[in-house]
Amino acid sequence: MKRSAWIAGAAAIGLGTGAWAQQPLTEVTFGTNWIAQGEHGGYYQALADGTYETYGLKVTIVPGGPRASNRMLMTVGKLDFYMGGSLIQAFSAVEKDIPTIVVAAHFQKEPQVLLSHPGQGLDTFLDLKTSNDILLSKDGVATFFQWMKAEYGFKDEQVKPFGFNPAPFIADKAAVQQGYVTSDPLTVEKAAGSRPNVFLLADYGFSTYSTTVETRRETVEKNPDLVQRFVDASTIGWYHYLYGDNTKAKELIKRDNPEMTDELLAYSQAKMKEYGIVDSGDTQTLGIGAMTDARMKDFFDKMVKAGLFKPDLDYRKAYTLRFVNKGVGLTLKK
Repeated sequence: MKRSAWIAGAAAIGLGTGAWAQQPLTEVTFGTNWIAQGEHGGYYQALADGTYETYGLKVTIVPGGPRASNRMLMTVGKLDFYMGGSLIQAFSAVEKDIPTIVVAAHFQKEPQVLLSHPGQGLDTFLDLKTSNDILLSKDGVATFFQWMKAEYGFKDEQVKPFGFNPAPFIADKAAVQQGYVTSDPLTVEKAAGSRPNVFLLADYGFSTYSTTVETRRETVEKNPDLVQRFVDASTIGWYHYLYGDNTKAKELIKRDNPEMTDELLAYSQAKMKEYGIVDSGDTQTLGIGAMTDARMKDFFDKMVKAGLFKPDLDYRKAYTLRFVNKGVGLTLKK
């Protein structure tokens, strides 16, 4: 679609485009934190359907991966924006005096789950405390498992190393495995021939935002209009990806990650909607990408209790509400 048509369409549904719509496109780089997948769909949607161009942006998505350093590249100015994970990273940046800041949160819930086998006495979240084979990565042990210990009384001796291979979990009916609700239950089901129990940590109090948009503080201070345009366009992309025609976005994802399948992309989208990963809670009135001070404080307090941060850390420096909670895109869902 031509840019002029998109501008007219945006104006018609009250999105607003501003004087920048008539200016040359501003080149923007956005680094993700992993290889292309359905969980990045909103950004690929905004790229595929022309939304970024409507907002005066020529966006290049730079996929992450096991050997990528996109967070560092953003920090030193080689990338304009970065797709963060949980708020633990953002709080840690404040602790280490790294001048980055969260400007939007496109996941209201982190997709982190624990999986167990049905019918093995591990059918509720609290039942998991009886397993002595909880398969976790080093990062998982250092982050959400510290919360599980502080909040629910899990013990270090229950943990076994997890190498991101479901085979040990499938072979051990008494085991518990970490994963993402948007992919790993499907992987286990296809390999084991049965559906695992799925426990989304967010639904048990792990209240971090996830898939955040981060940038440098100087970008916010010197070019807030650019930040606002990128946040708004990405938010529109998420509405279109979840509730509209996302065919072209999925093709772009598969272009950047040839191993991605249509089945997994469809599964990811369905689970994001089913569990309210992107659109739930505050987004119902404030719009996708919403953040609140109360939610930030709630998660920070939990991380202090878990021993990850000192209570006097000025966690409020980790984020700004300046660019969110404006109801952008709400009419698109209707």
